[in-house]
Amino acid sequence: MAGNLKRPGGELASRPLHFIWMVDCSGSMHGDKIQSLNYAIRQTIPDMKKAADDNPNAQLLIRALKFSTGAQWVTASPISIDDFDWNDIEAGGVTDMGKAFELVAEQLKIPPMSERALPPVLVLLSDGQPTDDYKKGLTALQNLPWGKKAVKIAISIGQDSDDNVLCEFTGNKELVLQANNPQTLVKMIKWASTVAKQVSAPNSNPSANGPAEIDISNVPSASDDGDVW
Repeated sequence: MAGNLKRPGGELASRPLHFIWMVDCSGSMHGDKIQSLNYAIRQTIPDMKKAADDNPNAQLLIRALKFSTGAQWVTASPISIDDFDWNDIEAGGVTDMGKAFELVAEQLKIPPMSERALPPVLVLLSDGQPTDDYKKGLTALQNLPWGKKAVKIAISIGQDSDDNVLCEFTGNKELVLQANNPQTLVKMIKWASTVAKQVSAPNSNPSANGPAEIDISNVPSASDDGDVW
C-alpha cells in the first residue's frame, strides 16, 4: 500500500528559472566587440541545454534584451532553452542602460514573475557609460523582491567601461568580470551562462533576503594576449 501513496497536491513540478542577457549594443560596441559577443552567446546554448536536461527540478527560461538608443526585448517572452536561438545583433547609438533596467524591473514584478520561481539570473554586458538616468531604473530593479534575490553578473567590456555603475548593478565588485579582448569576452560569457546550473541545483541554498550564493572561485582568468580594447 505504501508504494501507492501519492504526494499531496500531486507531483512536484519544476520551478521556473529566468535567465536574462542584457546586451549593450551602442556604437562603441561596433566591430570585434559585438562580433565576439554574438559568437559567445551562440556558443553557450548547447551547454545550457545539457545543464537543463540534467536538472528536471528547474525549467530554464531564457530571455534577452538589447540597449543602445532606447532598449527593447530581443526575445519577446521567456522561452525554454530548448527553443532558444540567438540572432546576431548590430551595434549603433548611445547607451540607455537605465531603460534596460526599467524593462527588466517590469518583468520581475509578481506577476508576471511567479512567487515559486528560482532566483533569476541577470547578466549585463557593457563597454561604456550610461547616457541616460540609469539610477531611476536601477533603483526600481533593486527595490523589487525578485530584484533583491536575483543573481546579478556584469561583464565589463574594454577599458572605457564604467565599472562603478556595473558594481552598483551587481552589488558585488567580484561579480564584475573584466574582458579587454575577444578571447576573454568569450570565456566570461561562457562562464556566466553556467550560473543558471548553480542556482537550479537541488542542493543550492538561496538566501532568504538576498541573492542566491554562487561559487565564483572558477571564474576564468583574463587572456594573456594583452588588452586590445
